[in-house]
Amino acid sequence: MAERRAALQEVIDYKALDLGGRFSLSAPERGWSGEITLPGDVHTALLEAGEIPDPYFGQNEDAVAWVYKTPWTIERRFDVPADMAQGYLTLTLSEVDCIATVFLNGEAIAQTQNQFIRYDLDVTGKIRAGENTLTIAFAVVPDVAKARADAHPFPIPYAAMNQKVAHLNFVRKTACHAGWDWGICLMPVGVYGRIELRRSALARAESVQVEQHHHKGRVNLVLRTRVHTFDSGTVSLTHTIDGQTLGGNTAVDKGENLIEHRVTIDSPKLWWPAGQGDQPLYDLVTDLDGETATRKIGLRKLEWIVEADEIDHSFKCRINGRDITMMGANWIPADAIPSRITPEVVEDLLKSARAANYNMLRVWGGGQYEPDWFYDLCDQMGLLIWHDFMFSCMPYPSDRAFLADVQAEITQQVRRLSHHASIALWCGDNEVIGSLNWYPETKANRDRHLANYDRLSKLLAEIVEDEDPQRRFWPSSPSLGYLDFADGWHIDTRGDMHFWDVWHSAKPFEHYRTVQPRFASEFGFQSFTSMNVIESFTQASDRNPSSPVMETHQRNDGGNARILETMCRYFRFPKGFEEMVFLSQVQQGLAIKTAIEFWRSTKPRCMGMLYWQINDIWPVASWSSLDYGGQWKLLHYLARRFFAPISIVAIPDDNGIVIKGMNDGPTPAEITLDMIAVDMEGVVKPLHGLDVSLGLESASELARVSREALADGQFLMLEWRDRNGALIGRNDFFPRAHKYYDLPAATVSARWAQGVNGPELTLQSDACAFFVTAQVEPMGYFSDNCFTLLPGRPVTLSFSPRRGAAPGLDDLQNSLRISHLAETY
Repeated sequence: MAERRAALQEVIDYKALDLGGRFSLSAPERGWSGEITLPGDVHTALLEAGEIPDPYFGQNEDAVAWVYKTPWTIERRFDVPADMAQGYLTLTLSEVDCIATVFLNGEAIAQTQNQFIRYDLDVTGKIRAGENTLTIAFAVVPDVAKARADAHPFPIPYAAMNQKVAHLNFVRKTACHAGWDWGICLMPVGVYGRIELRRSALARAESVQVEQHHHKGRVNLVLRTRVHTFDSGTVSLTHTIDGQTLGGNTAVDKGENLIEHRVTIDSPKLWWPAGQGDQPLYDLVTDLDGETATRKIGLRKLEWIVEADEIDHSFKCRINGRDITMMGANWIPADAIPSRITPEVVEDLLKSARAANYNMLRVWGGGQYEPDWFYDLCDQMGLLIWHDFMFSCMPYPSDRAFLADVQAEITQQVRRLSHHASIALWCGDNEVIGSLNWYPETKANRDRHLANYDRLSKLLAEIVEDEDPQRRFWPSSPSLGYLDFADGWHIDTRGDMHFWDVWHSAKPFEHYRTVQPRFASEFGFQSFTSMNVIESFTQASDRNPSSPVMETHQRNDGGNARILETMCRYFRFPKGFEEMVFLSQVQQGLAIKTAIEFWRSTKPRCMGMLYWQINDIWPVASWSSLDYGGQWKLLHYLARRFFAPISIVAIPDDNGIVIKGMNDGPTPAEITLDMIAVDMEGVVKPLHGLDVSLGLESASELARVSREALADGQFLMLEWRDRNGALIGRNDFFPRAHKYYDLPAATVSARWAQGVNGPELTLQSDACAFFVTAQVEPMGYFSDNCFTLLPGRPVTLSFSPRRGAAPGLDDLQNSLRISHLAETY
C-alpha cells in the first residue's frame, strides 16, 4: 500500500479530460438509436434527427409526451492516455437529469437521483489506459415518482394545477419541467453540466468559500477550502488575491479536509448593486496541486434589517451601510429545452434586466440552480439575487432518505455559490407554507403536514447557518418570519408578500393601493405574447383568443378570458386580433405600473418590489415582461421608467391627487418639476412648477392637485428635469379609465437618422397619441416606448441592437410599425 501511495503521489500534474461531445442515444423499448451531444438533452437530439416536431408549435406538446415516458440510454467510448490512467481519478457528473444508473466499462458505479447534485465518483483503478466506455441509463421519472408516492406512509399531494406529471415532489428535478401555469410539460432527460474525468495528485478541490468582515476601511477575508483527499499526505494549496499569495504545503488526512486561510484587503474597492455604484471584482485564484480555479469576488457588506418598528417589523436590504430599495422581477429557467439555455441567451436576458433599472432578481423555487456563469454575470452587472431553494407550491416528503439527499444538494449548492457578491438571501421555498391550505389532504390534517414541513425547513435553515452564516435564511416566500406559519399573502406589516388578488381574483388595478407591503416578492398581471412570437407557433387560422392553439399557449385556467374581461374594464374593445394583442400588453404594463408606483411611494415602508416575472420558458401568454427569445414587451419599457432611480408619481386619495417623488439613486438630487393639465386636443394648461430637493431616505410629498384642477377629458402630465434643464423623465395620470376619453385620430410620423451612438428614431404626432409604440424586426430595444406623444412635441428614441444585430437604417425603416391606442378601436 505504501508503495502504491508513493507511486501515485509522484503523479503531480493535475489533468482533466472533458468527456462531453457526441454520445450514442438509444431507446431499446422503441428500437430507436441515434446520437446526442452532451451536455445536452434528448429532445434536442430528437429534433436534430427529425424524430419529433417542434414541441412549441401549435399543440405539439402532447405529440412529444412519449419522450419522457421512454427509458433512454446514452453511451460513448473514450481514450485515456496511459499516464493519466494511473493517477487518483474522479468522474464528475453534474446536472444529471435525473434518475439514472452510471456504468463504467460495464460496471455499475453510481445511481443518480438528484438533478441538483454534482456527483464526484471515485474511479481510481477502474479506468483503463486506452479505450473506456461510459454508459448512463435513465429511468422513467414519472414511474419512479409514482412508486415513491405509493410507498409513502401517508398521502402527500402534488401541484396538479400546475404539473401534468404526478408526484414530482418525490423526485429532485426542476418542478416546472412538468409544466406550470406558464410552462410546457416536456420533462427533459439528459446531462446539462460537467462530464469530466479528473486526475489528482492526492486531492481534488471541492469548494472555496469566502467570508467577509468589513471594519474601518479594511476587509478581512476568511477563505475556507474543502478538499477531498484520497489518502493521507501533503498537498500544495495556495490562494492569490489583490497581489497577495497565501498558503503552501499542508498536511491532510484521508477524506474531506477543511483548510482555512485569512487575508486582509486594505483600501478595498467596494461592490455595489446596479445603480448605486461600480461592481469591481477581485480575482481569487486557487491552486491545489496544479488544479486551478478563478473566482470573482465582490467586496460588500450586506445585511437584512428585520427589526421592530412603528408599523410591525421592517424588511429591507442594507448594503455598505446604505438602505437600498430592491427593484426587479422573478426569474424562471430561460428555456424549457435545457440545451437552449446558453450563456448568450441568458446574458441577453440579464442585460435587459439591467437596462430596465433592475437591481435584484428572485431565482424562483420551482426552477433550478443556475450554472456558474449565470452568477458571474449577475456579479458583473450588479444584479442581486434572492435565491429560493428548489421547493415550490406543494409539500415534500421528510423521510430520512429524502432529507439526506436534500442535505447533500443544499450543502453543495451553498458551498458552490456563497462566494458570489450577487447572492443576497437564501430562501427555503416558494409558497410551500401556503400550500398547506390548498389541498384536501393537508387541510384535513394540517398538524401532520406542518410537522412534516418543519423537518425540511429546519434542515435548510441549519445548513445555511452552518455553511453561510453571514447570509440571512428566510424560511419561505411569502413568509412573516422565523417559525411563523401565518398568511403571508394578505398581511402587509412584516415579511415579504405575494399579492395576487388583482390577477387571480379579477380585482381592479386600483386594488393594489389597498395594501402596503414591506417587500412585495410576487405579484403580476398577464398579457399575450407579442404578435411576431404568436406567428411563430400558430397558423393564421389559430389567431383567435379562444382557438385551441391559443388556449394551449395559455396555461392559467381562464387566463385569456381574464385578459379580455379586464380590457373591457379599462379600454374600448379592440377592432382585431393584432390590436387585442397590443392592448393586452398595454394593460399589463398599467397594472404593474399602478402597483409599483404606489408601493414605491410608501418608502421606507416598502423596500422591495419584484414583479412576476421577467422571462418566458417558451412562447406563451404569461406575466412576463420579456417575450420568449428576449424581445421587450411593453411592460419592460414601463419597468424601465417606473424603476428609474428618480421617479415622480401621481397617487389618488380621498382628497385629490398626491404628487410624490422618490430618489433611489446613490446621491441626493435637485430637480425641477412641472405639472400640466392636457386635453384630448393637446392643449396644455400649466398647473404647478417647483424646484425640488430629493433625499434618499423616504418618498417625499411634493404637491397636491385637486380633482377639480382636471376638467373632463383632461389628464395630468408630469415632467422633471435637472437644474440644467435636461429632461430626466415624464409620467402621466388619467383620473378615469381610458375608455371614457374620446381619442383623436392621431397620425404619427417617423424619421430615422444615424446618431452618434447608433440609429435614432424621431416620432411626431398631429394630435395626442397614447401608448405610442415603435416596433422593428431586427433584434433590439428602444430607449423608450409605450408613451404619450403630444402634438408639436417630437420625441427622439435611440435603438440598441441585441445579440450581435447590426441593422442598417433601411432594415429598420422597412420593418417599422407604429402602434397607439386610438388605432386599436
